[in-house]
Amino acid sequence: MATAARPGRRPRLSSVPRSEERVTPLELFFDLVFVLALTQCTALMADRPTPTGLAQGLLVLAVLWWSWVGYAWLTSAVDPEEGGVRLAIFAAMAAFLVASLCVPGAFDDNAGVFAAAYAVVRLGHIALFVIASRDEPGLRRSVIALGVSTLVGVTLIASAAFADGELQGALWLLALTLDVGGPAVFGVEGWKLVPRHFAERHGLIVIIALGESIVAIGVGVEGAVGLGLGVVAAAVLGIVVAAAMWWLYFDVVALVAERRLSQARPGAEQNAMARDSYSFLHFPMVAGIVLVALGLKKTVGHVDDPLKLVPAVALLGGVALYLVAHVAFRLRNVHTLSRQRLVAAALLIALIPLAGELPALALQAIVAAVLAALVAFEALRFAEARDRVRHQLETADAQIGGSTPAA
Repeated sequence: MATAARPGRRPRLSSVPRSEERVTPLELFFDLVFVLALTQCTALMADRPTPTGLAQGLLVLAVLWWSWVGYAWLTSAVDPEEGGVRLAIFAAMAAFLVASLCVPGAFDDNAGVFAAAYAVVRLGHIALFVIASRDEPGLRRSVIALGVSTLVGVTLIASAAFADGELQGALWLLALTLDVGGPAVFGVEGWKLVPRHFAERHGLIVIIALGESIVAIGVGVEGAVGLGLGVVAAAVLGIVVAAAMWWLYFDVVALVAERRLSQARPGAEQNAMARDSYSFLHFPMVAGIVLVALGLKKTVGHVDDPLKLVPAVALLGGVALYLVAHVAFRLRNVHTLSRQRLVAAALLIALIPLAGELPALALQAIVAAVLAALVAFEALRFAEARDRVRHQLETADAQIGGSTPAA
């Protein structure tokens, strides 16, 4: 995006187009609130280890994810450190915090407060984009279209606060579908972004989600009877799982995806890639990590007992969801299929019926072994391509395609 000259004097509520590629301290500060959202979603599912509780946790996570995504697009178009945007970001943080605090009761006693806080987060985002699009007709049209889908989503979430049971869940699902579907229906031509900033911002949120899995291990230890050898082994295996998931994303995937986004033609092509690869496909990655956090939390607390069905599905299915999201990510960016990750995901899903027969620690060891084997296979099988991507990016443009291990 072209760098705009900054006037010496401007209205306090004006916005400044973003020019720098680095993520600012204010954006990192804002993302800390999302840490609480992830923790609360994990807690909701842990307190209600049923299919309904799992569905509710994922629904809340999806709604809060889409809110976070909106601000990622906003701060990739305008400088969050300039003008009145900084104060508005602080206000959005406060509303996001309140919404996160309401997560455990978002379908019960706190439904109304959650809906109100969520409305402030979403409508404040639209208001900021209206200010940012003052001199950008194309962006203004996109903002108006997004505002329509946002208003529909906010209204349905508010309506759900007065419902319960299946109707309440249906309203949440409809709100999410219509809200997320807005950009797909209205197009992406008018949006603005700084590619490297946008990619880095989403990479950092993956780190934040992985951090939540580590926090979940600590919370699980609190529920264990003493810090015995089994608990220590579960904690170490939990780190192996988290480290392998980190490796699978940051070793090559993040580098290739950022480069592809930067090389795409600005406008519709680049915006569509950003929407699909980051706004859409990063959600199943983050959701998978949150599910894994739930499984790790339950494992550490009960290492000798088999996991119940929902925590077992969360652990095995969470890793599988994470890997399948990577497969889709590669298809979207380089149009090739990561068969080894698809096979690993299928293997983990196939283990779900056996989970009730194995101690939780043994099941976690299997998951860690599958991920470690996947990492080792890719590092050896695609050693040359991996080295080219990681250390010779300036000459890799025409060579990244089919032999790249995981993009």
